[in-house]
Amino acid sequence: MAKIYFVTATDTEVGKTFITAGLAFVAQEKGLSVGISKPISCGGIDDAEFYKSKLKLKDSIDSINPIKFRQPLSPYAAMKTEKIKIDIRAIKGSVKKLIRPRDLVFVEGLGGALAPVKKNYYVADLAKALNIPCIIVARAGLGTINHTLMTIDELKKRKIKIAGVIMNGFDSKEPSQASNAKVIEELSGIKVIGKIKAKSSFNDLVEQIKKQRIYEKLKT
Repeated sequence: MAKIYFVTATDTEVGKTFITAGLAFVAQEKGLSVGISKPISCGGIDDAEFYKSKLKLKDSIDSINPIKFRQPLSPYAAMKTEKIKIDIRAIKGSVKKLIRPRDLVFVEGLGGALAPVKKNYYVADLAKALNIPCIIVARAGLGTINHTLMTIDELKKRKIKIAGVIMNGFDSKEPSQASNAKVIEELSGIKVIGKIKAKSSFNDLVEQIKKQRIYEKLKT
């Protein structure tokens, strides 16, 4: 049975795709067969192409990213303007197809946990529908406590297991970076399992994941 994780974030442009690809790459180096699902994209297929290139995936772009909107909007807004329906059952089916031949699958959401997918239906609800634990990608700096705690709270309300928080963008330029992770852990009870430096190359990211044993922490 494949291990499967849903990757969400505290906001857009936090580094979900980058972090997910790094975790998947490390898993591949351990000999695992890895699948990636980006069920919905808004504004292009760059993320799916990045996964396919970095991880040398044989899956088609349509298999990785079945629902595509041209405009960089929330899915709810894009759906209304582009007249494309979002079928949650179809998304679940596309994820299941990736699971069958794999040891590990990552499903990447879009935007933050409360990005609206449909009316009164959010990214967190999609994670709940898939019934899989979440990894939260959060910023390193000022403001991340608020955003991360709100994200954790929304997932807990839905009784979604949280596999850990990975914080991205450490650069030592502002004081809160030294204490944010500890405060998040103390107030939420959820572990920060990784701290990624700002402006890391992909190779740097992979080395940090290995050095911090982020993948191993994730498995537990």
